[in-house]
Amino acid sequence: MTHLTRRPFVATAAALAVSLLGLPALAQEQVLNIYSARHYQTDEALYSNFTKTTGIKINRIDGKEDELVERIRNEGTASPADLLITVDATRLEIADKLGLFQPIKSATLEARVPAALRTPNWYSFSTRARVIVYNKVALKREQVLNYEDLANPALKGQVCVRSGSHPYNLSLGGALIAHDGEAKTEAWARGLVANFARAPKGGDTDQIMAVAAGECGVTLSNSYYVARMLRSTKPADQEAMRAVGVVWPNQSSWGTHVNVSGAGVLKHSPNKAAAVKFLEYLASDAAQLYFADGNNEWPVVASVKTNNRALESLGMFKADALPVGDLAKNTVNAQKVFDRAGWR
Repeated sequence: MTHLTRRPFVATAAALAVSLLGLPALAQEQVLNIYSARHYQTDEALYSNFTKTTGIKINRIDGKEDELVERIRNEGTASPADLLITVDATRLEIADKLGLFQPIKSATLEARVPAALRTPNWYSFSTRARVIVYNKVALKREQVLNYEDLANPALKGQVCVRSGSHPYNLSLGGALIAHDGEAKTEAWARGLVANFARAPKGGDTDQIMAVAAGECGVTLSNSYYVARMLRSTKPADQEAMRAVGVVWPNQSSWGTHVNVSGAGVLKHSPNKAAAVKFLEYLASDAAQLYFADGNNEWPVVASVKTNNRALESLGMFKADALPVGDLAKNTVNAQKVFDRAGWR
């Protein structure tokens, strides 16, 4: 972890003398202070390429979302942080509702980031879909074409999934509430819980491996975990992916739920111009392509074509068009619904 350091300018007698003589003063180093909850080693190239291109040095603190948000709040007006980067629309909206972001105007961002994937105070830069992964021996594809199908009593003892309090599932719950209503979403959550093969545990990769091993028949996973395993050279991962099928849910209704990674300029940013420049850089062709090739996420800029064969192998799909800001508004209710249903 890189610790931020603040380097106050000290006007020495020598520097003052240079100024008085009309000689050029030493240029102050340009810096950008980022608090990041994206924990992907492949992102290192994003940061180093920005510095190489602009000359702006990046100081970065990596941490969990809640810890970083609390740190920013505690630092208040003295915070050195310029940007908060994280995954999940819910987490970005929580930070925004706490007043941590400031609105920015950028013609570049407005032109390149679709309106449905941005809000006045934060922007999305990559997307990932919440897909259904099923065991090809235990179940037929036709049984799991929709999120709602996972609550079908015919799948009793077949569902494994991570915690209902995880933001990936809460965002899906927010989408279900938006499309199906709160009452139907609660009935769905109760049916899902009734179909559990085991108590929720582990991350998305753990769920995929459990489905492949026959411990359960079906699960939910973010698409980049699937693509990562498809690209893996590990025999266990390759064997697992041969055992499972992947479904784009709800293609005949509102489309597959899509979530995002994004960032916003913090309210007390001491280097706002550099922060905006970094956001514009994230929307550049080079950075957008890296999200796809480096971390198996889709670019938000429609004109950028990925070279990621694993993503391409999953095929085209109809994505949910629900704006990310609207999606995030329902997640508080989604948590209440899941709690009442016993999905913890």
